[in-house]
Amino acid sequence: MVDCVVRNWQGEEVGQATLDLRVAKEESAAHIVHRAMVRQMTNSRQGTVSTKTRAEVSGGGRKPWRQKGTGRARAGSIRSPLWRGGGVIFGPKPRDFNIKMNRKERRLALRTAFQSRTEDLIVVEDFAAQLPRPKTKELIGAFARWGITAESKVLLILPEVEEMVYLSARNLSTVKLISATSLNVYDILNADKIVTTNTALAKIQEVYSE
Repeated sequence: MVDCVVRNWQGEEVGQATLDLRVAKEESAAHIVHRAMVRQMTNSRQGTVSTKTRAEVSGGGRKPWRQKGTGRARAGSIRSPLWRGGGVIFGPKPRDFNIKMNRKERRLALRTAFQSRTEDLIVVEDFAAQLPRPKTKELIGAFARWGITAESKVLLILPEVEEMVYLSARNLSTVKLISATSLNVYDILNADKIVTTNTALAKIQEVYSE
């Protein structure tokens, strides 16, 4: 169980929130989080790259020249891998890179990764009402008041993706906005700072408790 300070829009401390997730044992935590990370990165590969073998390249049905008497090397097809425009030897073909991992293991890895970032976790009050219109400058100012530097990579977690917050954050290349039900290991570990609201934190504990 971890106690987190809750800040308001102005950056003032206004209360506390508790983060209590069931995580992996210390001796196996790094291993299971690493497996989940590798799975996510590997499963994002499309695997659609493809080359043609000499059997698939069009043309080449006729022998280019007779076997003997020309002084040239013997050739049976203009689509030989040795020729320009020919087939490819042992080239890549479409394949499925997906790695399987049990659902319970995935959720355990996610909880473990999230709770391991408590030192970089910033809990704030719901601030959607503070942005009645899209205003990137105001969101940047709020980040500064919460102690986030301009170059930090920020993962912003909300209960639901609010339109005005999304429009205010979309021009910031260092900010990634996701909902509390869309957590993933890569985004959690890749961010320098994680900002979430107290409502989103409660939802995370509700959704990922088991």
